[in-house]
Amino acid sequence: MIGEWIMFILCAVCLITAMILFTAAALGANRFGFIMNRIHAGGIGDTLGLFLIALSIILGDGFHMAEVKMCFIIIFMWFTAPVSSHILIQVEYFTNAHLYDYVERDAMEIPERTEDAGTAETAAVPVGPDIADSSTKMEGER
Repeated sequence: MIGEWIMFILCAVCLITAMILFTAAALGANRFGFIMNRIHAGGIGDTLGLFLIALSIILGDGFHMAEVKMCFIIIFMWFTAPVSSHILIQVEYFTNAHLYDYVERDAMEIPERTEDAGTAETAAVPVGPDIADSSTKMEGER
């Protein structure tokens, strides 16, 4: 009897913590002004929240074959969510000309497409305020 109440309390604590994390991730994704901060807030919050929800289900129901499958889904999410966040941040890093105002970076080697669709030549492309249009501002800037 006492063991069931302890499992129920642990399950409830995991669910409440997961809901707080999901709420914080949603608020962070909406409130931060810089796109990389938004991606980071969403990526961390949903990964840890997913783990806590699955842990609460396992604690509440017991460890059966369905929970083993859920563990594999969680492991898959833990490997894919950071990779997708990293790819989104890389796209932002290489395509946003106004990022130079926020992040210090040098001239980078960016592959440029040639006539032949299968090859890419590497050319040094300067990235900085000299190519940015100073009249436009990033979202969230005042």
